[in-house]
Amino acid sequence: MNLHEYQGKEILASFGVRIQRGIVAHNAKEAVDAAKQLTAETGTGWHVIKAQVHAGGRGKGGGVKIAKNLKEVEEIAGQMIGMNLITPQTSAEGKKVHQVLIAEDVYYPGDSETSEFYVSVVLNRGTGKNMIMYSTEGGMDIEEVAESTPHLIFTEEIDPSTGLLPFQARKIAFNLGLSGTAFKEMTKFIASLYKAYVESDSNMFEINPVLKTSDDKIMAVDAKVSIDDNALYRRKQYSEMRDLREENPIEVEAGALGLNYVDLDGNVGCMVNGAGLAMATMDLIKMAGGEPANFLDVGGTADAKRVEEAFRIILKDKGVKAILVNIFGGIVRCDRVANGIVEAYKNMGDAMNVPIIVRLQGTNAEIAKDIIDNSGLEVHSAVQFQEAADKVKAVLA
Repeated sequence: MNLHEYQGKEILASFGVRIQRGIVAHNAKEAVDAAKQLTAETGTGWHVIKAQVHAGGRGKGGGVKIAKNLKEVEEIAGQMIGMNLITPQTSAEGKKVHQVLIAEDVYYPGDSETSEFYVSVVLNRGTGKNMIMYSTEGGMDIEEVAESTPHLIFTEEIDPSTGLLPFQARKIAFNLGLSGTAFKEMTKFIASLYKAYVESDSNMFEINPVLKTSDDKIMAVDAKVSIDDNALYRRKQYSEMRDLREENPIEVEAGALGLNYVDLDGNVGCMVNGAGLAMATMDLIKMAGGEPANFLDVGGTADAKRVEEAFRIILKDKGVKAILVNIFGGIVRCDRVANGIVEAYKNMGDAMNVPIIVRLQGTNAEIAKDIIDNSGLEVHSAVQFQEAADKVKAVLA
């Protein structure tokens, strides 16, 4: 579950991480009120207006701007809220901005004593350890840094049985070229950041940039945070931060129906039971010359109602030209699945406007094939993987 910048900063602050302070606004008036409040609390004269969308590279798309006075705060916020922000990490249509963060300006004109760093905490799945990735080249795309100057990216792996050790935090601060007060501040920052990552059950904490101010304070100026969906049951306070407006609406609807669905860019819809079989089915579609339009695991229940729900979800994607149903009948009998497919097809009427290939294997598979073949519907049965692939290829031709 991805979070907005202001939400990620709230989590950081709760673990003692110094952050660039800000207030969320949903319209121009709220933006001006927020700027006034920040000025009273922090003394800041200029303000940073940041679009709150789940995408990086906001500055490149005009989603981060400086306002030098309240009139500019009102103008910029008014223009930004409601716009479709296009960044290198969004689709061509961009993402609609529903709210902005009015933040204090922590950069001072002519101040050459500030430095920007990159720091992130992620899981290294290859080693099974958490990893802190950091660089002196903050404020830049880390991908560009990795490509052009890979020697400027450092990593520190943390054994989950011991957690972050003090010498590791000191090593990070040293490699970032810090000394004195800034060195001590950075070690505290790293320790608090890692604690926030672990205790919030996050997949990623990315802070770019981490700012060293001219008076040697270390603070998070940005925050990109992703919480592990599987841990939300024990992190109720974070699950309430979910912004469904930022997520794929089809995936949101599928999730509400209990379907494991991931939207993809393709032309063949998939309905499968079991994640492993779903992956194999996607390979099958590729071998047939098609492209998977989705990953959809209906689970162990494939009755008429669930099959119909799955069909309707798949067909919300207008790029789907065919649907491949690939079910292994172990717990669920194939004949029941076949009857469910036929009933769902009839219930949907004209909404079922693409050919369907059905491969059922397992308990009562032969009976299921007879049910499909004698249904009188535009449903093509298959027994073997290759046969299913050939029929997918034929309907796409």
